[in-house]
Amino acid sequence: MISSSAVARLGCIPPDSLVLRRNHADSHHFLVSNFSPPRGILKRILCRSLIFTQKHNNQKVLCYQKQEFPVLSERSIEKVYDSLAEHLLSSFAKVQDINSKYIVGLAGPPGAGKTTLSSEVVRRLNNLWSQKATGKNSVSPLEFAIVLPMDGFHLYCSQLDAMENPEEAHARRGAPWTFNPELLLKCLHSLRNEGSTYAPSFDHGVGDPVEDDVFVSSEHKVVIVEGNYLFLEEGIWQDICSIFDEKWFLDIDINVAMERVLKRHISTGKEPDVAKWRIEYNDRPNAELIMGSKKNADLVIKSVDF
Repeated sequence: MISSSAVARLGCIPPDSLVLRRNHADSHHFLVSNFSPPRGILKRILCRSLIFTQKHNNQKVLCYQKQEFPVLSERSIEKVYDSLAEHLLSSFAKVQDINSKYIVGLAGPPGAGKTTLSSEVVRRLNNLWSQKATGKNSVSPLEFAIVLPMDGFHLYCSQLDAMENPEEAHARRGAPWTFNPELLLKCLHSLRNEGSTYAPSFDHGVGDPVEDDVFVSSEHKVVIVEGNYLFLEEGIWQDICSIFDEKWFLDIDINVAMERVLKRHISTGKEPDVAKWRIEYNDRPNAELIMGSKKNADLVIKSVDF
């Protein structure tokens, strides 16, 4: 065992209550763990190539290359919601500037349950805040937290029609290049710098965004931005990823996710054969791309069946 102070001096991990032990499956891997993680959250950092030498009774430790993430895994979806809401309330309590926004990015493949998870966490967070907040100057509990969906930043059908290959553009709608990340980044900058913003929603009946349909006010202190491509590293997506105070990834078996998306397509009136074709042609490739961005998350949330 190497002392926590020896590891902490490197600045690669927090110094509190840490132990370092050898992974017997691989002598070059060590697991650093915290004795008392928050309820439901397992803090794990796997450091590859931890090299140490002894010379004149002095120990030198080198730790690099983060390999794993904190993981939230609960037995029920309700406990997942509760754990995340309590975590956010605790995180916001540490924010020194009460006028600032605490912005969380929630990414994951189609069918993972991002919309449901974000709305349930926000509902619970608002309830917790209403119980905590007292006095006439308190923030209204219904205005403390809000969800900002990425769906509203789809390109319009008319913009897809104007592309070089409109048929392909419509068939691939939902791929990164069928969104307007520049507008999303502009909204996030407004939130960070001005404290409020108007954002578009998405009308699934019409199939187009609705301008300025979501208003994040200065009274909203916690904002969960949920969407597929928030943690991509290409181009402007990287700028979007850098804005978040926390990055959550909703992890799910890709086959389970695609089964959910298939049922969704059929429920909206698509014939089963058409729905299956869309899964293989568009949804699964998109999901595989999104799964690759999990490495950029601060917290991985294991999806639980509803």
